[in-house]
Amino acid sequence: MNTGSMTKAELVEEVSRVSDLTKKHSEVIVDTVFKSIIDALHRGEKIELRGFGSFRLRRREPRKGRNPKTGDKVDVPPKKVPYFKPGKELKELINREEDAGVAPPPAIAGPDLAGV
Repeated sequence: MNTGSMTKAELVEEVSRVSDLTKKHSEVIVDTVFKSIIDALHRGEKIELRGFGSFRLRRREPRKGRNPKTGDKVDVPPKKVPYFKPGKELKELINREEDAGVAPPPAIAGPDLAGV
């Protein structure tokens, strides 16, 4: 799994392995988390995951762009783009020295999903 990026399938596999749930149940959980984040952003809400980070929307103003193929100027309409801001704990875990004596990062606390 050390390919430089993690796919959704690999995330589902990891959730399944850690939680002793089936891959199908793990996929439902991962899909539900992603859909909940997307739905909240669509409603204009901010999502805060303590110790991890926050998701929010940023508005990009309309601007003049350029068609790279023809060089013609084009109007680029305003739009909303999702933005992730990492939390303090996540930044500290990412930037911590990778020593042999360093313990693995603690699990993020959450609801007990064993009964799902």
